[in-house]
Amino acid sequence: MTLLQPPGGSSEEPEREPVTPFGSVRHALRVLETVSRYRDGIDEDAIARRTRLPTGQLDQLLRMLCREGYLAQLEDGTYVVGEALVLLGSGVERARALRERLQATLDELRDTVGAAVYFGRYQDGELESTQVADGPTTPAVNQWVDFRSAAHATAIGKCLLSQLDHDRRLDHLSRHKTPRLTSRTITDERLLLTALDRQPPTVPVLDLQEYAVGTVCAAVPVTAGSAVRCLALSLPVDQAHRLRRAAEVLSQRAAPVMLSLAI
Repeated sequence: MTLLQPPGGSSEEPEREPVTPFGSVRHALRVLETVSRYRDGIDEDAIARRTRLPTGQLDQLLRMLCREGYLAQLEDGTYVVGEALVLLGSGVERARALRERLQATLDELRDTVGAAVYFGRYQDGELESTQVADGPTTPAVNQWVDFRSAAHATAIGKCLLSQLDHDRRLDHLSRHKTPRLTSRTITDERLLLTALDRQPPTVPVLDLQEYAVGTVCAAVPVTAGSAVRCLALSLPVDQAHRLRRAAEVLSQRAAPVMLSLAI
């Protein structure tokens, strides 16, 4: 099996990169690349020597990779490639396996943050909200206006637009106008473009009743190559005090989604 080679994976220097979701994905790919070379298993000490990752960080990565099914630990304590990685690496089964893996991750995130969680992408000039994890106590937002026509007013839409270059944003706005959906909706295209330009990539994008009265939302980018994707969550407005913390958790837990998309 050939995995994507993580950038800097051949470095001879100890890893000093801060632990961020993207950094964790790079490190995880390095671990997977290493383990995939040993069909009969490789122990943690050997993985540490070959990846040059600190012990504490490697322990966390190994637990995450086993939990997600990318690695499996044998009775003797060694690690081998797991079933999820095999499926994601196969052309025929990849699409189905990726969808199932993403749904399982969204379900876990829903339970962790206590909110409906969405996976969105921008593809062929359109916003797509392809998967959602909700439930009786974490209802999804009522899509009273199609998300594709409301990118200017939703956290998921603004997060995706913020990842586009200026020309692609203008192209989107030329095809999708910015109608007022609530009293808080930004309808001025210049103000919207300015807000998108100023949006830091590491800060969650918020929707404070801009799309629907009674609902607040947040979204974070999911960086995997050149694709434009994000994770988002929604909460009833009476739980708005939880929004920023929930968004932070969503960002911190984005690594498994990034990893599945990067394999």
